[in-house]
Amino acid sequence: MKRPKLKKASKRVSCSTRYKIQKKVREHNRKLRKEAKKKGVSTRPKKDLGVPSSAPFREEVLREAEQRRLQIEEEKEKRKQAKKDERAQKRQREKDCGETKEETKAKKIRKDEVQRKQKALEKNSKHYICSQINKVIDSCDVVVEVLDARDPLGCRCPQLEEMVLQKNKKLIFLLNKIDLVPKDNAEKWLQSLQRECPVLLFKASTQIQDKTLQEKRSRVTPSHGLLDRSRSAACFGHQCVSDVLSTFYTATEREGMLKVALVGFPNVGKSSVINSIKGVLACNAGVKRGITKSMQEVHLQRSINLVDSPGIVASDSNPAPALALRSLRVEEGLDSELQAASTLLRHCDKTQVMLQYTVPDYRNPLEFLTLFAKKRGFLQKGGVANTEQAAAAFLSDWTGAKMSYHCRPPEHNSLPSYLSEEAVAAMRTGWDLKRIRAGNEEALRDVKFPNPSSSISFSSRGPTVGLLHVAENEVQEQRSREEVLQRGPGEEVVKEQGPGEEVVKETGPGEEVVKEQGPGEEVKEQVETKTPVKNAAAKVASLYVSNTDGYDFNVDFK
Repeated sequence: MKRPKLKKASKRVSCSTRYKIQKKVREHNRKLRKEAKKKGVSTRPKKDLGVPSSAPFREEVLREAEQRRLQIEEEKEKRKQAKKDERAQKRQREKDCGETKEETKAKKIRKDEVQRKQKALEKNSKHYICSQINKVIDSCDVVVEVLDARDPLGCRCPQLEEMVLQKNKKLIFLLNKIDLVPKDNAEKWLQSLQRECPVLLFKASTQIQDKTLQEKRSRVTPSHGLLDRSRSAACFGHQCVSDVLSTFYTATEREGMLKVALVGFPNVGKSSVINSIKGVLACNAGVKRGITKSMQEVHLQRSINLVDSPGIVASDSNPAPALALRSLRVEEGLDSELQAASTLLRHCDKTQVMLQYTVPDYRNPLEFLTLFAKKRGFLQKGGVANTEQAAAAFLSDWTGAKMSYHCRPPEHNSLPSYLSEEAVAAMRTGWDLKRIRAGNEEALRDVKFPNPSSSISFSSRGPTVGLLHVAENEVQEQRSREEVLQRGPGEEVVKEQGPGEEVVKETGPGEEVVKEQGPGEEVKEQVETKTPVKNAAAKVASLYVSNTDGYDFNVDFK
């Protein structure tokens, strides 16, 4: 009987059954022999009697028989060898075909990988991001500059504002993350910025759900429901923005679509603002900076489209705190998270940082990060504090929507050089200023602001210089830096040789660096860079080694 989970049935039988079968087989064979004997059929092969000794030409007959036997064996061996060769050729063909397919597949994979890396490099390049920002500004009718309420002046880009004014676009400020600054500070910044352009107060929601989940259950408005009572899920100012844009579209009497572009530096909340206004997860947003790489249009109403844009590229000429907060140097690998966190700590009030993070007194940023790592449990093997992980968490708090800090607005607020009184008046035309004022008052009334004592005072470094056009040489430098970052350490790099140029090979430690000769030039230098310890040991050894092996105590031991 076939047992479960077995491919074949068992052959084990009882002894009586086995003996019975054997007996029946014997009887059957005996009957067959008996019948064959009656019929006279013999199963035994006839014995070859050979050639009798008395037969004439006996030697010739034996010789011919031997030749036939050898010929038959030879033909048999040839057939055997032919079959063997055919099988070998078949295996070789299958192997070659398989290798060809594998090689083709491997080449295709390598080619796709190279193309994917090139596309990633192009999308991460400054030239591509600047071209996308210019494309967004050219295609839109209204430009909304999103500012972080914690440092509105540092989030402003004079180059962007000047370009918008030159192209006769409408400019409006949107002050996001107002729930992370004290109320009086938000009011002062509102009064300061209103002298130049209309300002909208906004608090974006960071817990917008996916559209597929929204379709499965009834849509929940951002100000109602159990899930929207949390501080991060609450959204304020979205209705005011929608009403203001609708009124502006009606007042301007446009025929086509009204395109509204949201621009600003990385992590000011452009994508989160669009998601909050739309009510669904239309744009990819997160704590990580620089997620948006290209422009994206989102349909808001029947005649209004919102355009998401990548973050403005910050110039390297900006101060260190501005680069730590506004640029993507950490994500690009040009600066470490430890350096960025140390820069921010040096420009903060020490007492407020201690109270905010509940850490004891510290002497320098490294000691603070050590205490912060131990408090958060960022430990390595052996209980050593992981300062890099602590720096990453600290930097994420400051660039994300978690840390509460504020900057004081300037006391003497004068118009920038590119902005005149006529331009300010032109920026106000078409907007429903009463609805904007009512929406801002509603946001100031409903938002839960932090206490001034729990907010860290931060010194702003002024407007951040942005790059809207990147030169070709800067693009080449950035590509070379990205290639070096992607390449592992110790790999050899060979720069392409142009006419009259030198070929430089970058090698690892302990190898020679040789500048090869270009056409019509001489070899200028040949430098050997070896391990310093080995060089020092060789120099010391050369002082005590002489050409002769003779030893003289009076000479050598003085």
